Amino acid sequence: MRSKTWSGTRTVAVTVAVTMLILAAGTGIATWAFYGHLNRNLDTSGDIQHLLDGADDNDDGPRRPLNILILGTDGRDCKGCSIDGESGAGGSDSTILLHVAADRKSAYGVSIPRDAIVDRPECTTEDGKKIDEAKDVMWNQAYALGGPICTARQTELLTGVPFDHYIALDFAGFRGMVDAVGGVTVCIPEAIDDKEHNIFLPAGTHNLRGKQALDYVRNRSSTPNADLGRMRRQQYFLTTLSTKVLSADTLTRPRRLAKFAAELSKSISTDIGSVSGLAELAAQMREIKPTGVEFVTVPNAGFPTGDPNWGRLRILPESDQLWQRMLDDRPLHDPRDPAPSSASPTTPANPGSASAAPGPTGSGSSAGPGSEAAPSDVPADAMSPEEKDKDAADNGLCAPA
Repeated sequence: MRSKTWSGTRTVAVTVAVTMLILAAGTGIATWAFYGHLNRNLDTSGDIQHLLDGADDNDDGPRRPLNILILGTDGRDCKGCSIDGESGAGGSDSTILLHVAADRKSAYGVSIPRDAIVDRPECTTEDGKKIDEAKDVMWNQAYALGGPICTARQTELLTGVPFDHYIALDFAGFRGMVDAVGGVTVCIPEAIDDKEHNIFLPAGTHNLRGKQALDYVRNRSSTPNADLGRMRRQQYFLTTLSTKVLSADTLTRPRRLAKFAAELSKSISTDIGSVSGLAELAAQMREIKPTGVEFVTVPNAGFPTGDPNWGRLRILPESDQLWQRMLDDRPLHDPRDPAPSSASPTTPANPGSASAAPGPTGSGSSAGPGSEAAPSDVPADAMSPEEKDKDAADNGLCAPA
């Protein structure tokens, strides 16, 4: 029961800022007026309440690495967002720990499933509300109770890694961003027929907009891998979306780009105080190439049948290797540590192909959440074509071209 996460997450952190940098780079008064408009849209939430020393130092240039917490939130109050009958502020639907190397030439991300069971530290929300510590709670409860500030504090407790910034992106603006660029083309291998959540998407290659796009990235009932499969589909979708944003079809159409940036700026919550701050972050990462970014899911397994946490995930001790890599600013493939973690890294597939899917890694057992999932150390290039096809099918993706 293992998976990778969004390769498109690179763009949630980087392309978000790059897009705004492009819009703010001109010297015309209209450009700067629009820059001010984006700045007013941006939700500049409170600072991270660090449990650890080491982040937010003044020397945040290329002399030391950056660690950024990226959150995709499942709040359901926006019109049409409630696909599952729930309402109100949900928990963090997707969590990515993005590590940017000190030389700013490479990066990798580690995903934490929303159903993982962890300990939550005490924290204080932006409006001063105290959230008590708790043992053995679901990962996404921290966001539901205290927003990104509490999630960042929880992340430091789990990993032992100090984080410099957080960026949260909500689904209300996600629909607008997709529509702003004319939709996103995806390949669906089998029809999604989810009567419980009223999600119906036909098999084949389709240009998804609005509610259909939202349904695609939020549905987790259509594949054996459930939430982990959803993370893979989010990876695929966001990679394709970001490619379209950075294509000539968008960058040469100022109105389309401006609409996308406006929707994006309304959807971000961050401790970075301004659009210019995001632009500075983008500038630091301008040399990072897509092939230099890898993504894994934290090693995890389901709780055994009969356990009170059956149906949830436990984070395995092997995850300590990933956190230590971040602390040491080491790559996922490090010759000094030839034994890889149980979550095999991947690089993005070609998102320009309608049938492209993220390059698969060994995803372990596709058994239900109550089973013990054996670790998988099978890298993508060691998998047979049949294994790759099964991996894609188990996660609701078309087979790699």
